[in-house]
Amino acid sequence: MSLHPEKPPYESDDTDPDGYNTSNSGRHTPNSLYAHRNRFAKLYYNPLTQVCFLGLVCFMCPGSFNALNGLGAAGQLDPRANANANSALYATFTVAAFFAGSINNTLGPRVLLCLGSTAYSLYVASYLVNDIHDRAGVFVIVAGAILGVSAGLLWTAQGSLMLAYPTEDNKGKFIGIFWTIFNMGGVVGASVSLGENYGSTGNSVTRGTYITFLVLTVVGVLITPLMADPKKMVRADGSKVTMPHHPSWKSEFFGLLVALKTDPLIVLLFPMFFASNWFYTWQFNGYNQALFSIQGRALNNTVYWIAQIFGSLSIGILLDQKQIRRRIRAFIAWGVLFVMVFVVHTWAYFYQRNYTRQTVPPESQKMGIHDDGYTPRIILYILFGLLDAMWQTTSYWLIGAMSNSPARLAYFTGFYKSMQSAGAAGVWRADGVGIPYANLFYSTWALLVAGLLFAFPMMHMRIKDYTDVADDRLSVTQDSQDDHREVERH
Repeated sequence: MSLHPEKPPYESDDTDPDGYNTSNSGRHTPNSLYAHRNRFAKLYYNPLTQVCFLGLVCFMCPGSFNALNGLGAAGQLDPRANANANSALYATFTVAAFFAGSINNTLGPRVLLCLGSTAYSLYVASYLVNDIHDRAGVFVIVAGAILGVSAGLLWTAQGSLMLAYPTEDNKGKFIGIFWTIFNMGGVVGASVSLGENYGSTGNSVTRGTYITFLVLTVVGVLITPLMADPKKMVRADGSKVTMPHHPSWKSEFFGLLVALKTDPLIVLLFPMFFASNWFYTWQFNGYNQALFSIQGRALNNTVYWIAQIFGSLSIGILLDQKQIRRRIRAFIAWGVLFVMVFVVHTWAYFYQRNYTRQTVPPESQKMGIHDDGYTPRIILYILFGLLDAMWQTTSYWLIGAMSNSPARLAYFTGFYKSMQSAGAAGVWRADGVGIPYANLFYSTWALLVAGLLFAFPMMHMRIKDYTDVADDRLSVTQDSQDDHREVERH
């Protein structure tokens, strides 16, 4: 890659010494107008600006989805429709996300963001219909399956962009900024549901809650066309943001196998990926929905997503400490996650051992925010949110530390979302058929520990202080060299 990238399209040298533009057939136009346009263009094409746009899209769409599911049973009285819808969602997500890296490289991330954001509105609308017509549970499940395909596209495009925008030494910062904006969607959505249901003594949300979430998701779809073309963007160090381009679908699907073959240590992160959505089922349905009234569920949901902001920022700052070697930062973050997993789940164990599905059925009297024992339980829920954000941010950072190649990052994020969704599909189905809460809890704890233990040798063997160009190349056969030339350029 050239050390002096081409001048971006928003810069111009057509100015005379007196500060006037002379490019328009010799006519002098005050240069301040062009300077203003250039300042706006530089701000617009700045990777930091665009990661904020990316965060806003996810703020409105997946953020609203998170806020809705964080209520436990999506705010419904009976959790079965929500559990089965999420099982269908993550089953289709598993397949879509695995191939979404290839689709992303062919159609481009902006197209995928637009396609991927639309089904969130359908998903929210299905709960509104279910609230009006009690027998509309099939619609909820179908909407969940459709959302799984769309979400697989959206999250792969998101991961590819988020990891391609920053320079190598700012990846933790960009991940933290994105995760903060994204989780503000959960905070805003949860706050709205809290306001709507604060005075409620029942166990399900008001209809206005679903209408609010529907409006938010529609706004998210409308933001996607406003995002800049990554090919026109320049990073802070002067390097251009490089997005992959492949001429054939065949080479794109081949690239999935190539990425796995040339960097097989990514497999050791699969248990960490698999566990990264598994814990939501027990947290949302096995704890929040099982124990609390809709008033308590709404407040728990609000503080959960607020905690996510602090969790992502804190671990992101740690992962970007330049005075500490990158390998050391990786192991410090691993240690923080290990301690958090055991502190959180040891505390949760003392609550989980005292109830079952039979002792806390959906129609039973639940704990409100003014009841004895509520305060320590909401503090635990805050720790759930912190752990979630730290886990997700560290997972993305480890992927980013393995490569700077946008093509490889697209494949790796596809693996991440695919494995994550496979786990979620299984655990939501288990919840839908009534697996004991204790089983969900113990499996959650065990998978988190397993994810960390498998990740440790990968970090030891693969994470270096700097990404080597030789390690970053996709090794392909001679027949596909031409197809992958754009990917291998740095």
